[in-house]
Amino acid sequence: MGCSDIVRQGANRSLRRFSFLGQGKVSLRQWLRRSGIVLGLGAVIAATGAFAQSPPQGATTLLVLGNVESKLTLGISDLQRFAVQRVEDVRQIKMTGAAGKDGEQTRRYTGVLLRDVLTSAKPVEKERQDLRRSIVVVTATDGYQAVFSWAELFHSPIGEGALVIFERDGAPLPASEGPLALVSLRDTQPGPRHVKWLAKLEIRRIGD
Repeated sequence: MGCSDIVRQGANRSLRRFSFLGQGKVSLRQWLRRSGIVLGLGAVIAATGAFAQSPPQGATTLLVLGNVESKLTLGISDLQRFAVQRVEDVRQIKMTGAAGKDGEQTRRYTGVLLRDVLTSAKPVEKERQDLRRSIVVVTATDGYQAVFSWAELFHSPIGEGALVIFERDGAPLPASEGPLALVSLRDTQPGPRHVKWLAKLEIRRIGD
């Protein structure tokens, strides 16, 4: 029998004895004690991997703060009282590899304009033209952030495609994205300002 074969068996299974890498006969209890560090480390690695693959907990409300007259906490039912937008977004998909084929991807989003949400909080100017020097910082529950200038949202086509969304393709956002998210559909590359698990909007003056 090999070095890890049982060399003795008793009626009590906890007293089974093994040959442990040439170090002599040890009880199962001793063998487990010596192996405990390895087993513990394996459990930690497995647990870490499981948490790393799980999305963060999405916020069920959206906080609007910063240079505003009224700090707001908005749930989906509150957002549904705004002018709801239903937007169809069609993207050309470029596939790589010999077997890849180009195609289209269509998404249907339901939500409200980001600028409408900001306006409802009544942005304030401490000095003349403060808002023209302001930015909007969009933050997710996992700490991811995207930034818009005031001019983008209120004086350019970008504002028409910047949406706080709560539905996609006719259903509530999945846990991998929501309950709330932000999309910027007029961006040439919308990925960087697609903020999943949206939690907070903050108006800041540049320099503050």
